[in-house]
Amino acid sequence: MPVPVATDPTPADGVHLITGSAGFIGFHLAERWLQEGRRVVGLDNLNDYYDPSLKEARLARLTQHPSFANFRIGLEDRDAVAELFDAVKPAVVVNLAAQAGVRYSLENPRAYTDSNVSGFMNILEGCRDHAVSHLVYASSSSVYGLNAKAPFAVGDTVDHPISLYAATKKANELMAHTYSHLYGLPATGLRFFTVYGPWGRPDMAYYKFTKAIFEGQPIQVYNHGKMRRDFTYIDDIVEGVAAVADRPARPNQQWDPANPDSGTSSAPYRLQNIGNNNPIELMRFIETLETAIGRKAEKQMLPMQPGDVQSTYADIEPLAADTGVRPTTQIEEGLERFVHWFRDYYGIRA
Repeated sequence: MPVPVATDPTPADGVHLITGSAGFIGFHLAERWLQEGRRVVGLDNLNDYYDPSLKEARLARLTQHPSFANFRIGLEDRDAVAELFDAVKPAVVVNLAAQAGVRYSLENPRAYTDSNVSGFMNILEGCRDHAVSHLVYASSSSVYGLNAKAPFAVGDTVDHPISLYAATKKANELMAHTYSHLYGLPATGLRFFTVYGPWGRPDMAYYKFTKAIFEGQPIQVYNHGKMRRDFTYIDDIVEGVAAVADRPARPNQQWDPANPDSGTSSAPYRLQNIGNNNPIELMRFIETLETAIGRKAEKQMLPMQPGDVQSTYADIEPLAADTGVRPTTQIEEGLERFVHWFRDYYGIRA
């Protein structure tokens, strides 16, 4: 018989396991918790999807904290993940490790099923075997796929993904619900909306734009700039993740199986959007970036790319109601901070 999860968890106590600890969000979350005096264990395979030296630099900062330990493990390594759970017995698990990227999934689909599906299964099993107080895991705004209703709400149907990446993220949500229902595992899925900021991901558009502008190269503007994104600054994302992690999902006592709400359940299961609730047109975003850099971009206008969606827009009212968290960083401030970090990290003086 499965071991039931504690009904009165104390997630602030014990070890906090972050998978994807060398990644963008994982690094920032780990820094926050370490500064709060929490014990953090990281898991990351440091793959070369983007520059591993950036991941190493993030880890170098984290390892300055005596309360941090990191293990170089891939989620798909079942035995290694199980051994890690046995060794550290985490109280809280935040699963941010995944094969990221929409366009890359068109070229390397098996990388997504290996990490995002098989790997997530290993995390679920570790949480079940060790009665973890709360599993928080990264989903994505990409699950909304062909949905046109805005803003996107967690109760919306998400049955029409348009990339394999999105499909694996929806699979995570379904898998987590199954474990919440069968084993009482409190699980919260976070649908992130276009995260940006210092120490960010080089595969993201804002990072590529910045690099190209400094190098005097043209930037590729998809869908002729007619895109809208709910750009969300990293500090606002981490504030939301940390608040959610300290509030384990609980059963919705009013959940009605005859009229099911997909964002909650009769099991201890929850979905939340974490976005800026303020979509920005891509051309305005580029203009703001140009101002922060002090240079104009040469633009190469291109058509819509396979797997992309035209607009994202998060309904964050459930998150605000549950945690009190709302984003506060305006795009001008966020991009200025990112450009300042970019100049410093790459030693750009001019």
